[in-house]
Amino acid sequence: MTNETYYSASMRDRTERDALRDQIVADIAVIGGGFTGVNTALELAERGYSVALLEAERIGWGATGRNGGQVTGSLSGDTALQKHLTPRIGANAAADFVWGLRWQGHDTIRARVARYGIECDLVHGHLHAAWRASDMRELRSFAAEAERRGMGEALAMLDRDGVQEALETPLYEGGLLNRNNMHLHPLDLCRGEAKAAESLGVRIFEQSPVTGIVQGDHPIVKTASGQVTANTVVLCGGAYHRLEPGALGGRLFPAALGNMATEPLTAEEARAINPHNLAVYDTRFVLDYYRLTADRRLLFGGGANYSGKASADIAGELRPALEKTFPRLAGIGIDFAWSGQAGIVPNRVPMLGRTAPNIWYAQGYSGHGIATSHIVAGVMAEAVAGTMDRFDHFANVPHAKNPFGERAGQGMLALGMWWYKLREAIGV
Repeated sequence: MTNETYYSASMRDRTERDALRDQIVADIAVIGGGFTGVNTALELAERGYSVALLEAERIGWGATGRNGGQVTGSLSGDTALQKHLTPRIGANAAADFVWGLRWQGHDTIRARVARYGIECDLVHGHLHAAWRASDMRELRSFAAEAERRGMGEALAMLDRDGVQEALETPLYEGGLLNRNNMHLHPLDLCRGEAKAAESLGVRIFEQSPVTGIVQGDHPIVKTASGQVTANTVVLCGGAYHRLEPGALGGRLFPAALGNMATEPLTAEEARAINPHNLAVYDTRFVLDYYRLTADRRLLFGGGANYSGKASADIAGELRPALEKTFPRLAGIGIDFAWSGQAGIVPNRVPMLGRTAPNIWYAQGYSGHGIATSHIVAGVMAEAVAGTMDRFDHFANVPHAKNPFGERAGQGMLALGMWWYKLREAIGV
């Protein structure tokens, strides 16, 4: 078994870009080459700005290229965001805003793929599987809301027998089938979007970790071998940076999310366990998620480590859950196992804001990053261009800062997640 991720081993575009080795000028400097940074750069370039993007490793190296590849309407912090907005814009407007937000990432991704011809194994179909019979109540409520808002044709409630027709597993009490949700190869998507951004003039520099930002009317973003002088800086590094610690320190905590990919299944095995090629996750707070890849591997993830440290044996920890889900696959070979760091925000609402009038940041999707990052990139580009409404909806949400430092905050987060896992284990 290799230490490489399945995505990096199978990605289509293997372009390597030079590091920044000069002093350059741009309208906008974007820091971070994951979904948020690449799509913010692309959105700004579509609006006519000159953009330079700096990535510490390679495009899509971080959480963008290490996740489960599921694009769903599960917006992190939706309840908290709606509650915050209600006294400001009214209950109906707040509910409409949050509901619409859920699906904007889907629309953006489909439009990107179509407009720029990005190959990323995009497939529609997702099942939100009920771990307990009592979980069906919430799924039915969501389906009823979707029906009321005109999405009913995309959704179907499944009982236990219906789930077992869709998946060869004994685990679930029912589920919600959503044909609007998708799954895909996230690294191929991001690298395709980076190519699209370059076609519009964005200059991308890899292997260029930022060492500091000099604030001012024209902030300077410094690396070991160069610098970018810009009118505006947009910081999109998520859990992988420690820039602007005065404003951002102690507010976001990394969680190590484990994933693995099996050896290729036979066509018969793939049809047996998942005949409709659905992506799946369950209703637990600390959940399992899985799907088939284009080359018929089962990609299986779960068991988030909220200490912030990657597990020593990801495949060993995930295999029991995989074999419990699909007994047919007991003993199957695991070709890839890896982890990635998701940025966790205590109230789960994505963190958007500014550390200075012309230094912006976006981070903290709490494990819901593919769709959310595409939404946020549009919000950030709008704001930089002067349309602040959606940005302000997020920026005005208060985010507590842990006064005891990141290590203590990480420990408190890990303890809280342990409590949720314990409750679910005993059926509370």
